[in-house]
Amino acid sequence: MTIKIAIVNSSSFGKYFPSHMDRLKKLGEVDRFEFSKDIRGKELAEKLMGYSIIIASVTAQYDREFFEKKDKTLLIARHGIGYNNIDIEAATEKGTFVTIVDAIVEREAVAENAIALLTSVIRQVGLAWRKVREGKWEERAKLIGYEIKGKTVGIIGFGNIGSRVGEILKYGFNTKLIAYDPYLSSEEIIKRGAEPVSLEELLKNSDIISLNAFVDENSYHILSDKEFSLMKKGVFIVNTARGELIDEKSLIKALDEGIVAGLGIDVVEGEPIDQHHPLLAYKNVIITPHISAYTYECLSGMGDKVVSDVEKVVKGENPDNVVNKELLK
Repeated sequence: MTIKIAIVNSSSFGKYFPSHMDRLKKLGEVDRFEFSKDIRGKELAEKLMGYSIIIASVTAQYDREFFEKKDKTLLIARHGIGYNNIDIEAATEKGTFVTIVDAIVEREAVAENAIALLTSVIRQVGLAWRKVREGKWEERAKLIGYEIKGKTVGIIGFGNIGSRVGEILKYGFNTKLIAYDPYLSSEEIIKRGAEPVSLEELLKNSDIISLNAFVDENSYHILSDKEFSLMKKGVFIVNTARGELIDEKSLIKALDEGIVAGLGIDVVEGEPIDQHHPLLAYKNVIITPHISAYTYECLSGMGDKVVSDVEKVVKGENPDNVVNKELLK
């Protein structure tokens, strides 16, 4: 029986490294699908019926109904490190491996984009570039930025990527580094180079805040009205993790009140967004379209991992970096 492989809603897998597609085609039939980001359940299951291996992006939504209606699915391989769009419990009950890319693969790419966003917003690079394009070079004296050196940087989520962002800012820019991560011990945070603090302490003391946490029931909208009210006026915020970490209405209020002096984000709740999104009206906001992992080095490593997982499952072997480890033989 021919193995059928579906690539779903991926804007990058197989497009820059043809060798990844060549390896898959040796294993079976490969098809690419573009669905609505919100497709889920029975509708999604029907469209992917017969495909026993799925290479998944941050969308669609692989919920319980999807697994209940779908035929045998051996593997859902995430072309990334997050898996919020997959019901892991339902996948496990169905006997479907769910794998993710090893976090180390995305570490440098995402951390470097966090720094790029920070330096751009704190020095008004985007606004300055627009002034030049508009022929308003003489307005350069209005474009006064801040230096990063000596600032207190608070990292929310001090894991694989957050700790790398911290390293760059501490040792490259001579900042004071504090971190909040409820999943790490104080000893581990200290070992990684930061002073462990509570979320409240971080919000009160940080000049710069970088969000590098994953989203769960505890971190959803971790920055809302209460949290913004605790911040210093004039704080700079960077988010390269997930848009759902910030309550958008609270953020807009904080921008209007001058609590947030600048915002650099690669992720937005409800993305993708269009040109009418309210955050685009702010000159002190820079948004990139979820491109933090988009380096050739990172995409090469991500693709290698996904294809390797498919190859192993087809051979009847365990794939690597399995989320639902209960299924491991």
